[in-house]
Amino acid sequence: MTTLELLPRPKDAAPWRNRSKSLLTKIALASVLPVVLAIAIGKAFGIPGPITLLLVFLPLQLLASGLAALSTRGKRGVADSQLNVAVLFATTFVAIMLGSVLFSVVSFGLNAISPHFAYQNNVYVTSTTSLEYGGAGHALLGTVLVVGLAALIAVPVGIAVAVYLTETRGRFRGPVRFFAQSMSGLPSIVAGLFIFAVFVSTGISRPAGWLASSALVLLMLPTVIRMSEEVLKLVPGDLRSAALALGAPQRKAFFLVIMPAAKTGLVTAILLGIARIVGETAPLLLTMRVNPNTNVNVFSGDMSTLPTYIFAFLTAGFDTGRARSWAAAFLLLAVVGLIFGTARAISAKSIKK
Repeated sequence: MTTLELLPRPKDAAPWRNRSKSLLTKIALASVLPVVLAIAIGKAFGIPGPITLLLVFLPLQLLASGLAALSTRGKRGVADSQLNVAVLFATTFVAIMLGSVLFSVVSFGLNAISPHFAYQNNVYVTSTTSLEYGGAGHALLGTVLVVGLAALIAVPVGIAVAVYLTETRGRFRGPVRFFAQSMSGLPSIVAGLFIFAVFVSTGISRPAGWLASSALVLLMLPTVIRMSEEVLKLVPGDLRSAALALGAPQRKAFFLVIMPAAKTGLVTAILLGIARIVGETAPLLLTMRVNPNTNVNVFSGDMSTLPTYIFAFLTAGFDTGRARSWAAAFLLLAVVGLIFGTARAISAKSIKK
């Protein structure tokens, strides 16, 4: 057997990586000077930090990067440098905001949470009761039941509507798509008012968990429909044509070929729909009443959820009540993270198979 000797990689194989010292100096100055000047101006005039960041640092950074690009790459590099700075600034700003929210929830929530907080209810517990007693177990169970019932209704209906919009040529596709897009901008308070006006104010039913689920369905449906429709559109048309060319009926071609190909995307659509409603509070305040006891019947009786639990104790005005709200927020965040992680793990396993 003959062996082939590998040729050494030329030093000039990647000329874009070769940067002169003058270029590196200009990049460093364009990165450091706006920070120093923004800090100096902010302290000199007593400008608050967020205003300094947006109205002083960002314009200086855009100006410095534009001058550096003009001196190194000419006019063509100015627009590119401005876009890079704007995108990097927006990404960093959003990451910092999200990180601050997560840090606040985790830090304050961990300080107030305890092992019994996840399974005890709030019978005989007030806003001034010590944190050694009571918990949000009943609210956690209520959230699972209310959101689960809403998902049980919205997921099959939403996916069925998405299938109708993508796999058929019905004449009602335009109106259905229009109403689905219109519902995506429906305020949550309006959904709760609609259910309240139809069922509670007319005397058909008293506030209950299933009414809250009905209001959440109105909010979850548009997200599931639109996301599922886009996912089904991404399935290559060759798969449909190949399945139909083999003589398979359209129904079997969808369930045996198209559905498995879009399964991961459909799971993502369901998760986004659940994320849309799991933290809603306004519809729940109008369609159900807070109950400090544990109730597993969504069709009868009062029931608490984590959002209503947080709202009730946060508006009480006591330190222990605020601590319970932070702990419940941390618990809600942990539940959402667990749901997303489990669904992603299941999707990854199915893809590997």
